[in-house]
Amino acid sequence: MPDRIVPCDGLNCNVCHLAELAQNVLNTGIFIIVFLSALLFAYAGWLYLTNVTLGGAQKAKSIFTNVAIGLIVVLVGWLVVDTIMRVMLGENGGAFGPWNSICAVRTDAAGRVLGGI
Repeated sequence: MPDRIVPCDGLNCNVCHLAELAQNVLNTGIFIIVFLSALLFAYAGWLYLTNVTLGGAQKAKSIFTNVAIGLIVVLVGWLVVDTIMRVMLGENGGAFGPWNSICAVRTDAAGRVLGGI
């Protein structure tokens, strides 16, 4: 998770900071969703183990199912967006590359700047 969600201060922002902000928001959101999913799985497990009635077990199974489906939807959505961005913005004719660092300064082995801001 990033140290700061907003990567720039005041008027010193540019387009690359906007891309970095979007990436930071996505990373933070995924982190929070995975953390909440773990808590809900633990809660559902506790319900399943402590409820001896059929209704309590059904509620726990329902929570397990809903959390698993929600987590899969979020992660697949992230994977689809990430793959599309890598294909659209990748170097070398669509090869996979780090789309979230398109503004980063890149250098070759000799230390010469190849691109970026």
